[in-house]
Amino acid sequence: MVQDESTADEPILEVGQFYDLVTAHLEAALGRRHPRWVRGEVAKVYEKTHLYLDLVDAGSTSSDTKRPVLNAHCWASQWNPLKRKLAEDGITLKPGVIVSCFGYVDLYAPQGRIGFTVTAIDVEGLLGDVARRRQELITRLREEGQLEANKNRPLSPVPLRVGLVASPGTEGYSDFTGQLLKSGYGFEILLVKTAVQGEAAPAQIVSALEALDQSGVDVICLVRGGGSKGDLACFDDERVARAIAAASTPVFTGIGHTGDESIADLVAHTRAITPTKLGEDIVNMVSQWHERNVRLPARRVLSASEAILDEATEYVGERRRTMIFAVRDRLRLEERHLRATRERLVLQSSHLLSAAQQMLASARQLLSAYDPVKRLAQGWAIVTNGDGRVVKQLDDLSPGDLVRVRLSDGSFESTVEKKDGETS
Repeated sequence: MVQDESTADEPILEVGQFYDLVTAHLEAALGRRHPRWVRGEVAKVYEKTHLYLDLVDAGSTSSDTKRPVLNAHCWASQWNPLKRKLAEDGITLKPGVIVSCFGYVDLYAPQGRIGFTVTAIDVEGLLGDVARRRQELITRLREEGQLEANKNRPLSPVPLRVGLVASPGTEGYSDFTGQLLKSGYGFEILLVKTAVQGEAAPAQIVSALEALDQSGVDVICLVRGGGSKGDLACFDDERVARAIAAASTPVFTGIGHTGDESIADLVAHTRAITPTKLGEDIVNMVSQWHERNVRLPARRVLSASEAILDEATEYVGERRRTMIFAVRDRLRLEERHLRATRERLVLQSSHLLSAAQQMLASARQLLSAYDPVKRLAQGWAIVTNGDGRVVKQLDDLSPGDLVRVRLSDGSFESTVEKKDGETS
């Protein structure tokens, strides 16, 4: 864009200079010296020493993507006394609350964000006449410790015996009991029928709470479906609140629709946003106990058993494979050893037989050379005495001895008449 003649003489501002100029204009119109009241619905709230609020137009909805948002904050110096004042009046800033804030605009240049510094909050405008009386009761109950009394009652980990304060046939009654009956757990429901709206309701509710408190149930449930603020007024009654606080049995409430909160809810041990949610919460308590104390240990035992069996199966399988491979390898090794031994035995036997044959041939030759038969054929003779012993020298004979002479073609006997030769 090219500067035109009308802006040619104006200096070009740095970003910081531009923000200084904007800040000066905002300070002059809506700054610390010119604070304003701003009314809006709390969309977000966050507290950490300081208070941070996102305010939107009260008539806008969360689905409106173009609804204006004002980032408001209240510094600790202003917030701490405001916080104490709101706490005394029992007011909690939360999403959905319509609030009027007094303060001034500020600009945070590093983020390019316009904010609103709150210096005061219209507490009176938040309350109204009915709300103020309600808050006074809450304040008294808090100061007396009644808001925490029933919350400190010990709660059975398995609340199967349920005392019920309700009007049979109503939607709230059906929603609550339906959750318990379809859960599959053995709930025992002790019902005390009461009115849950109108002038007679508070006294009946008090009487039912007192009766159930003496019956030995694990928990007392006070339920009622949705309705107008007038229909739910009995649950803001001081008599009901004090009866809940005085009960030695934990009292659970499931009153109205999401967003409804009665004084009975504040005093009760546990509060659910609807009768259905209250039934779900009690079923979940039993389910969680059953999960922790029955199912989880059972799964651990099963898991451990399966792990042991898997490990044993794997070990047996491994040992089986090892044995199969070991036996197979050993058999192969033994087969190779037997084949080698056989080959060595065959070879050695062949060598031994060959050597024996050679030795036998040599022996035959040697024996053949000394064969007496051959000597007899050469003219030799064998002389034996009467005992059959070979005569080797003259001393073996005496005159008159009978001798046998063997020749090559036979033998004959002879008697020694005389010996010739040297004698010993």
